[in-house]
Amino acid sequence: MYWTLELASYLEDAPWPASKDELIDYAIRTGAPLEVVENLQELEEEGDNFENIEDIWPDYPTKEDFFFNEDEY
Repeated sequence: MYWTLELASYLEDAPWPASKDELIDYAIRTGAPLEVVENLQELEEEGDNFENIEDIWPDYPTKEDFFFNEDEY
């Protein structure tokens, strides 16, 4: 399983919190690439819902990871 920013972007608008099956269904319905569906299928289902993309990909970059000062613009 591997994630990239492009693949993870397909799940940004997913209906969080969501179960593994709900995320797979969402990815298929929205036309996400096959790699996204395969990555979701490889997730270990712990019985709990995933609260956000960070639960799936802990290294997902957030706004704080970028050195962009919004106050300057």
